[in-house]
Amino acid sequence: MVMATKTPTAAGISLTSVTLEVTDLATADTFYRAFGVDAYVRLQASEAPSTGFRGFTVALTVAQPGTVDAFFDAAVGAGATVLKSPSKSFWGYAGVVQAPDGTIWKIATSAKKDTGPATRTVDEVVLLLGVEDVKATKQCYVGQGLTVAKSFGGKYVEFAPGRHGLVKLALYKRTALAKDLGVAADGSGSHRVVLGGATDGFTDLDGFVWEAAPTAATP
Repeated sequence: MVMATKTPTAAGISLTSVTLEVTDLATADTFYRAFGVDAYVRLQASEAPSTGFRGFTVALTVAQPGTVDAFFDAAVGAGATVLKSPSKSFWGYAGVVQAPDGTIWKIATSAKKDTGPATRTVDEVVLLLGVEDVKATKQCYVGQGLTVAKSFGGKYVEFAPGRHGLVKLALYKRTALAKDLGVAADGSGSHRVVLGGATDGFTDLDGFVWEAAPTAATP
């Protein structure tokens, strides 16, 4: 287990950026532009070894099933691998794809039927980390300055977003997340994602790396 490596800062922090580490920058950039989610993630080159489940997903919440299909089809058309075809469930309608760089994306809606034409509008984006101990990781993050917005015991935690953050942060049990995504929970090596926030930088209990947020320019 990797312990947090930095002491918390005095000021509260929040997730301000999500950087995906990819082997081929050009291919990844082309894919995410075609998928329509390039505004939500940054890209940086990395050759860090990574096998199996990387322990996270980026989840898009949209308004209706037709919009799920629109994003899903765009991703597959741009080269994504289908992990779960869009289908109805008790919770709504969702599909799961894996980008060419290995990142897993879930597109979902709580709506059961369309109420209008399909769009390419995203209502919410959540970076969902699959962790071994949700309660322990929550305490680690609270100690670093994050604020809990929702908490359901040791099952799920959601943190308050920052004013300028486009992506929310949430925690889920690793095995449960892998099952929901349709993949095996085993994995090793780099998570291939870096979280940005108003902090000096730290590594959490599951090895997810946070880096300092860029300093705002002075007028």
